[in-house]
Amino acid sequence: MSVPVYFLLILVRIYFALSPSYLHPDENFQGPEVIAGRVFSYSVHETWEFTATNPIRSTFPLWLAYGWPMYILHWLCEGFGYDVSPSVVYWALRVLMLALSVVMEDWAIHELVASPRARRLAVMLVASSYVTWTFQTHTFSNSLETLLKRSSISASSILGFIVVVGIFNRITFPAFLLLPATTLLPHFRRKPFSLVFLTLCALLTAFIAICVDTAFYTSREFALSHVFNSAVITPLNNFRYNSVSENLAQHGIHPRYQHALVNLPQLLGPAAPLLFFVRRAQLTPFLVAALSGIALLSIFPHQEARFLIPAVPLILSSIRLPSPRYRNAWIATWVIFNVALGILMGVYHQGGIVPVQMHIARTNETVTHAFWWKTYSPPTWLLNGKNEELKTVDLMGCPGEQMLEQVLETLPPCRTRKPPQINGRGAVYVVAPRSAYFLKPHQDPDKQHELSLEEVWTYRRHLNLDDMDFADDGFWNTISRVVGDRGLVVYRATRNCWAH
Repeated sequence: MSVPVYFLLILVRIYFALSPSYLHPDENFQGPEVIAGRVFSYSVHETWEFTATNPIRSTFPLWLAYGWPMYILHWLCEGFGYDVSPSVVYWALRVLMLALSVVMEDWAIHELVASPRARRLAVMLVASSYVTWTFQTHTFSNSLETLLKRSSISASSILGFIVVVGIFNRITFPAFLLLPATTLLPHFRRKPFSLVFLTLCALLTAFIAICVDTAFYTSREFALSHVFNSAVITPLNNFRYNSVSENLAQHGIHPRYQHALVNLPQLLGPAAPLLFFVRRAQLTPFLVAALSGIALLSIFPHQEARFLIPAVPLILSSIRLPSPRYRNAWIATWVIFNVALGILMGVYHQGGIVPVQMHIARTNETVTHAFWWKTYSPPTWLLNGKNEELKTVDLMGCPGEQMLEQVLETLPPCRTRKPPQINGRGAVYVVAPRSAYFLKPHQDPDKQHELSLEEVWTYRRHLNLDDMDFADDGFWNTISRVVGDRGLVVYRATRNCWAH
């Protein structure tokens, strides 16, 4: 791949890294929000993974990934006499993930792929994949898992450290290393002290990780004795939790073929069929790592596409393009697929949630309630302290009538036939996609509905793919509604005392 094309793809990666799409709530709630609450004393929402009696999420890799840049920001801004706004932290972490992706991921390809020709192709495919543009520049534990896995292969001296950090980050981490690790057995047989050093390094790292988690989850002042009396071992808690089928059922049960037949093609697009033409000579350790990891992860019934993010660069580094007869057509298909998915996932997918939160954080209007309907859970840490006076109500897929009832309960009552008295109370917001046509009658002042909605602010680049109602509306009507009326809208809710 030519240098100009590579740098063009770097610019594409920068564009998507700085686009506020929202791929999954976990990119906030299982990472930055938790650490930001401790570093900056933001009012944050900690999910059940962190508040359960036996917490299943380790904070050790989170401190390693997000803690130090947050402390640096805190130190710099404090030195100049400024408070650090959550929006600055948010974009700083996006830039950090972008830098790690470019430096560690692209560098690892140069280390792993021996043939110059194969290396150029591998760099091109990875750099032009929408997974690299989007998922890998977001603050997912899966994104960290990708960086850890690729680094561990090329830096055996810190393999013990990386493996332990990977396990504390995600307990599925060993799935991608299990078979490739067997190639180290002859090395350990020749140099047994290497295994001893690796083991000691892993044990020391595990002890430090347990100390960090025990200190985080212990309300009283931390003492080393707590580690020996009441240690919090999050990977063990995670394994126990996911071993119970009833727990997994709460998050969704998928067929065993979900990863292989649905998720992997969704991530690879036209590169997926090329796996069927891989020759025996192309079965490199990292391709074996990818395929064996996918096979092992397919044993578990809960399967999301993002779980396979670490396998994508490994596969793209191993495949070969079709014969010259079909190559141009394949390249055109590859470009169209990644541009389309890149724009969809990197720009529009729930793209208004973060901008709306930042808008609410900046507004001068006092807001007491914000009801979010038909969106992903909003990251409350971005409200810049307004959560102390603002209650965020996440209604997600709540039925429309129930949503209206909850909103009306927060509004002041009517007094005879006069408008309701606010009495110093703040505004009540309803945040919903413009494509939620259920709310349209309440936006018309001529309609006599008890709840009236006035549009306050909107962010156009937002698509709600969870609002596809093909059964009732048909295909084209649904697409016309969701795509044609895209955008996320902030409404001010008031009670209409003239309604019948």
